[in-house]
Amino acid sequence: MSYPSNFLVQTIVRLFRHAGVEQLVLSPGSRNAPLMVGFSEDPSFECHSVVDERSAAFFALGLAQASKKPVAVVCTSGSAVVNYFPAVAEAFYSDIPLIVVSADRPSQLIEIGDGQTIQQEGVFGKHVEGAFNCLEAEAQLEANLEGIRGLLKTCIDRQGPVHLNVPLAEPLYDLVEEPFRLPEGLDQAILPGPEQKAASSGLELAWNKAKRILLLTGVMQPDTLTQATLEKLLADPRVLLMTETTSNIHHPKAIWGIDQLITGLDPEQRKELQPDLLVSLGGMVVSKRIKAFLRKYPPAAHYHIHPKKAYDTYFSLTSHVATAPEELLAGLAQNDHSSTADYQSKWLAFRDGRLDRQKNFMETVPYSDLAVYKQLLLHLPQGAALQLANSTAIRYSQLYPPRPDLAVYCNRGTSGIDGSSSTAIGHAVGSDKQTVLISGDLSFFYDSNALWLPAPSDFKLVVVNNSGGGIFRILPGARKMTHFTRFFETRHQRTAEGLAAAYGWGYQKVASMDALKQALDGFYQEQGPAILEVCTPPENNDAVLSDYFKTLM
Repeated sequence: MSYPSNFLVQTIVRLFRHAGVEQLVLSPGSRNAPLMVGFSEDPSFECHSVVDERSAAFFALGLAQASKKPVAVVCTSGSAVVNYFPAVAEAFYSDIPLIVVSADRPSQLIEIGDGQTIQQEGVFGKHVEGAFNCLEAEAQLEANLEGIRGLLKTCIDRQGPVHLNVPLAEPLYDLVEEPFRLPEGLDQAILPGPEQKAASSGLELAWNKAKRILLLTGVMQPDTLTQATLEKLLADPRVLLMTETTSNIHHPKAIWGIDQLITGLDPEQRKELQPDLLVSLGGMVVSKRIKAFLRKYPPAAHYHIHPKKAYDTYFSLTSHVATAPEELLAGLAQNDHSSTADYQSKWLAFRDGRLDRQKNFMETVPYSDLAVYKQLLLHLPQGAALQLANSTAIRYSQLYPPRPDLAVYCNRGTSGIDGSSSTAIGHAVGSDKQTVLISGDLSFFYDSNALWLPAPSDFKLVVVNNSGGGIFRILPGARKMTHFTRFFETRHQRTAEGLAAAYGWGYQKVASMDALKQALDGFYQEQGPAILEVCTPPENNDAVLSDYFKTLM
């Protein structure tokens, strides 16, 4: 076994090992050569090689999403590091532990016209939980130890991205046969801090007084709430639960079709739906309609339960309850409420009426995005991990009942289309479940370098190709814009066939419902990563969706 001759790099490798980092994604370069040697030669780490740094960072994000452990990305100096920025921002807003390790030129070579240099220190600004720029003199060992250990602990405790910038002087490729003797105590494990307990926030008092409680859930990992707690919460007739596909919560009394429920309500009905108390938990919420509703009909009090942060999304935030939701909500659900309130029962009955109308409409719906997504969601493999791309795929998924056997993920932190495929493949590599990605065409083509990644044999990618940004056709006012087709919808005639052939993926294309049903019969059993491209007519997708919502009213 060989070791890099750089003392600082050997120190970093040891610290990462004792922080429990197990996986790293390395992108080729020269300035980061000592780091790549140090990590790849150590059997404690599983290292993945990815050329494109943007794809590499999203791939690492998917690995961390699946494992719930920190994953590191390592790159050379210069523009390489800023290619990480989209994934870093997503990790920051989605609470995913990502460690960026960027090699850098020594400080005397910055801003003098030397090659492959930018100002890397602090480059991610407010979009990381912490950053540390290693000091270059060997005499600064103690300061480096303290800074790196603290940064790794921040990543673990805060479950978010951090940035370690490492100035490295030449020689870069020298190796030694024996590791340096490092200071005593370096092998001490870097452990997470104690779990945060909820301080008194007034929520229990507000909960006991309220007559209409709306429990609204955004993005959450599967099993964030137990079924036992849900049963107790929803035994209270004052409690109405609204979920989304990415909430990963399932209960017969849950309103999973938020947009179906709210669409077309008159002012009197909206006043009846307006809660006294809003309790929100999880990450970002997809539905624009629930945001608009709660901003116009605000609750008397709003408490957000989240270990790290609370956004005032509905302009009515009373307090942030900084804890995990399970224990807190289980405690609230213990209270005995022999209430005669009809808040829950009224809106569940209303939900059922809307869903009956949806069922009738779907029996005669023409071939379109709406019909295609129904088929795709119905025929996913049992127990799969479902990744949904932004922006059309995640929105259509909200219109159909979530399957309890699926774990659902989407990059909703920043809602970008830029790394959905890379994230999904990273998740597939890090998960023991079969992973399926459903993507729109623009998101797929945008992240086409993901096909270069080492996708598992059972990874399957469905591309719903409506020849452009179909989402813009259903956004209010967008079609009135000058040159709508060229600059907004970005109409095209491309297919995924050439890309699939170039990267050695399996490929099928369908353009009708009968062909789709036939293809789905065997698609998920194919050997090797494969793409199913479903072409839909762009001209009538928006009209079908509009008719769907009109039918609900």
